[in-house]
Amino acid sequence: MEGFKQALVESLANETAFTIPVLGGIPIASAVLVSWIIMAVWMVATLLATRNLKVRDPGKVQVVLESAVNFLNGFVKETIGPHWRPFAPYLGTVALYIGLANIISIFGLVPPTKDISVTAALAIMSLFLIYGAQFRYNGLRGGMKRFAEPMPLLTPINLMEVAIRPLALCMRLFGNVLGAFIIMEMIKYLVPAVVPAVFCIYFDLFDGLIQTIVFVFLTALFAGEGIKEEE
Repeated sequence: MEGFKQALVESLANETAFTIPVLGGIPIASAVLVSWIIMAVWMVATLLATRNLKVRDPGKVQVVLESAVNFLNGFVKETIGPHWRPFAPYLGTVALYIGLANIISIFGLVPPTKDISVTAALAIMSLFLIYGAQFRYNGLRGGMKRFAEPMPLLTPINLMEVAIRPLALCMRLFGNVLGAFIIMEMIKYLVPAVVPAVFCIYFDLFDGLIQTIVFVFLTALFAGEGIKEEE
């Protein structure tokens, strides 16, 4: 068991992948390197998938892409409301990144989302999106007024949500990915063959994609609450 504990500690460590030899050396963590790989994969995939777009007689790939975009747009429009359009590209991009980051262990790489600094960065981005939209579409006075809804007595609680919401987004994603990673490492250590592949379907694929949906849905829901029209 000591061997497993040591192996687990080593796998959980966000080690330095390499160092850029400038300004005295800039260390690049493994989570950052894997994030770069994920971004590169999606950039190449996007270029390949969109190089032959047609207005008439679209190919199968184009039909699939258009269906995915229509689904994303419909989801964002229903969740956020009339001002949905600027949010769709961001939410779609975040979904692609988190989705691949959560399941990348299938390809032998360590998920960057098991590093709390990565999930914290994603949560902070959502924080700026949620409250930036609230003040953009309501103005300074209207944005502040949102914190007093549905009654002024709840203003302190609503102000606490400025910190609670991104913390919840961060810890939910981090905790689930980290937990799944630890369980999979334990299964691989105890039963090296056959069984890990079965559990991988749930912990690496199903649970990873579920956490992607939850993160994107909550971000869209919180943003929509801040800019919803007065009834």
